[in-house]
Amino acid sequence: MAQIPVKYGVGNEAKAVEMISLLWQEVHHNQSLHFYEETDQDIERVLDIFVRVNSGGTVLSYSDLLMSIATAQWKEKDARAAVHDLVDALNTTGQGFDFSQDTVLKSGLVLADVGDVGFKVKNFTTANMARLESRWDDISTSLRIAAELLADFGLSGGTLTADSVLIPVAYYVHRRGLTPSYRVSDKKDDREDRAALRSWVLRSLIVRGVWGSGLDTLLRDLREVLRSDGAEAFPLATIEQVMARRGKSLEVTDALIEDILGLAYGGGRTWAVLATLFDHVDTRMQYHVDHVFPQAQLDARALKTSKSSEGVRRYSDEFVEELVGRRDLLPNLELLPGPENIGKSDTAPDSWVVEHYPGADEHAAFVKANALPSVLPHDADSFLDFYDARRDLLIARIKDKLQTQVRTAPTFESRRSTDIDAELGEGDLDD
Repeated sequence: MAQIPVKYGVGNEAKAVEMISLLWQEVHHNQSLHFYEETDQDIERVLDIFVRVNSGGTVLSYSDLLMSIATAQWKEKDARAAVHDLVDALNTTGQGFDFSQDTVLKSGLVLADVGDVGFKVKNFTTANMARLESRWDDISTSLRIAAELLADFGLSGGTLTADSVLIPVAYYVHRRGLTPSYRVSDKKDDREDRAALRSWVLRSLIVRGVWGSGLDTLLRDLREVLRSDGAEAFPLATIEQVMARRGKSLEVTDALIEDILGLAYGGGRTWAVLATLFDHVDTRMQYHVDHVFPQAQLDARALKTSKSSEGVRRYSDEFVEELVGRRDLLPNLELLPGPENIGKSDTAPDSWVVEHYPGADEHAAFVKANALPSVLPHDADSFLDFYDARRDLLIARIKDKLQTQVRTAPTFESRRSTDIDAELGEGDLDD
């Protein structure tokens, strides 16, 4: 190493000799680089270590590394470009979604009928990747139609609380070979089929935990049902039975009703509930979540400073707190077409309904369709009575509209003699 400065004609320059000495010290004496020798050759462990160690640099996810494996094994197409282009296409559907590369990759495993759909290197074999590449065009088409259906159901990035619901919808589209015309077909069978699919999608988003733990197992079970029973129509009853056996029942319980009634304005699940309860709403049009009694008229500061004609404070702190606490909850929410909601503004509901629906029949139809009590509030004094009446009407509506095809959740009985979870191993994703 000492000969390097001489080689370049700077052997007598102090700075060059100093730099060489420093380099020698760093290489041979200072422990600048830390290492740990890993003797286990399991590729899953290798990738896991890489992801953790690499978190300090340009962050790569586990799916980024699996994408690299897929890219290396596809022969005709660029896997990375194909997946990214599809993600972009899905996310510009309707009002926009936020689907990730992970969702598309897992969708590919499911739609390509790969046995184990977990994010594991062993599932990204040459044979599986060849199958995925050969079916990619059909898979892409099915995912696009599925995203369009979700948009038709009124969902978007802001209201879709579990991206994984896209996967079984896409598999159903793929299984039946449905085309974009299915979305607008006016045939009775197609209308009823879309209604069943829409109902299942929205209810699965309403019930907590459906798309959380155990996702891979759920997707495998749903795929099995759709493959065996989904050739002609969406097998709603069978799917709900299988979900119930997996501990993911859509059955309406008292706890679920209370959970739903506690949903608030701006929440993702709130839209799914309203779209399900009020099925007269054409979700292909733009609807807004609206406060039945105006939010502005239940402003805490305004209520606390409100005074009677005698100059006495109108509302106590406790009463104001109760009003504001219920203002944004489900019993005070409805879905209105965008222009109607904007026009309604801060008008009291009793005045607005009379003005907008002056005829007795259309007035009654609007009230019934939106599960509103016959007496609507005009001011804060009558809000709580309205709230309690609407709450009771919503309970009845929830029990009616969210009813399942399965009255009692049966005990799980494995379809195979072996333990499916043991076969699949770990690999569930949380939504």
